[in-house]
Amino acid sequence: MGFAKTAIGGVGTLAVALFALVLPARESTAALLLVLIIGDVLAVLRYHRDVDWRLIRGLVPGLLPGLLLGTALLAVVSDVGLQRGIGAILLVLTLLQLVLRWRRPAPEGDPRPWPWPARLGVGTAAGATTMVANAAGPVMTLYLLGQGVDKRRFIGTNAWFFLGINLCKVPFSVGLGLLEWRLLLLALVLAPGVLLGAFIGTRLIRRIPQRAFELAVLGAATVSAVVLLVS
Repeated sequence: MGFAKTAIGGVGTLAVALFALVLPARESTAALLLVLIIGDVLAVLRYHRDVDWRLIRGLVPGLLPGLLLGTALLAVVSDVGLQRGIGAILLVLTLLQLVLRWRRPAPEGDPRPWPWPARLGVGTAAGATTMVANAAGPVMTLYLLGQGVDKRRFIGTNAWFFLGINLCKVPFSVGLGLLEWRLLLLALVLAPGVLLGAFIGTRLIRRIPQRAFELAVLGAATVSAVVLLVS
């Protein structure tokens, strides 16, 4: 997760799947949330200046409805159904983005503004998927790559966005009875691993060309979607 927060974001969903293999699914969602917040803090400390607040502000109107929708789904729908539904949607969106980039590579430079219905949809999808399965990484990958941002602005914008949204998720998780003190202890035990992953990520990202970075995050998003489908 530390590597995902500071380098290739899409691999974070692999951590979601690994948590779900060793913990009950709903408990793993809450436990991973605390680990995510540790990674978010590290990423913000490293990339706090590389952020495009316009892209984040465009998603805000859809976030609260998405969080509420995710909370409602988490309370009534089975883990397997939610996971596979999210995986299917992300896989379709990722493949669509790959096709569009193959036909007409996105130019670098200033972000291209999306119409408000698209931003509302992305915000709602990000809020719902992160609440249900901590799986909004691929949604943000598609959104930011679609805006043509460079790799540092990609990571910095992601860092601030997820720090804010994951802190907002804490009271929702408490309300659902998912957060317990022993999960806080588990997060503290795992914190050194997050630090190690963040250290590796910040060193590696310097060596990755922009084009290779975009292909890597899209590839990671594809793998993540498949993991959600089959896990």
